[in-house]
Amino acid sequence: MNDAEQAQVAGSDGDAPDDGARTPGGKVPYWLSQVPYALVLSTLVAGIVVVAAAYFKRGPAIIAGALLLAATFRSFLPKDWIGLLAVRRRWVDLVTLVALAILLIVLAWVAPQLSS
Repeated sequence: MNDAEQAQVAGSDGDAPDDGARTPGGKVPYWLSQVPYALVLSTLVAGIVVVAAAYFKRGPAIIAGALLLAATFRSFLPKDWIGLLAVRRRWVDLVTLVALAILLIVLAWVAPQLSS
């Protein structure tokens, strides 16, 4: 693969290709680019804990919120700020995240309320 093909593949999101962590004059440090991912992951874990505590309506709603948070980060933050949230092209990631969030919201809505 020549340099032009690599630049096209790296910039397929419409963003400029990046080659590492940002320095004070330019790029963001790698650990800082993972903060949005950590926020989404911690919200996802909170939703799973809520589901494990037998709250089958609140848990999927929290998980759906985590997916919507990931979609928001993916749509508004530049590629070098989203870290591991950038898996595919931006539009594929957004469609996948929003579709899964909608499905989980529907699941939370139709799930029966457990009486204690």
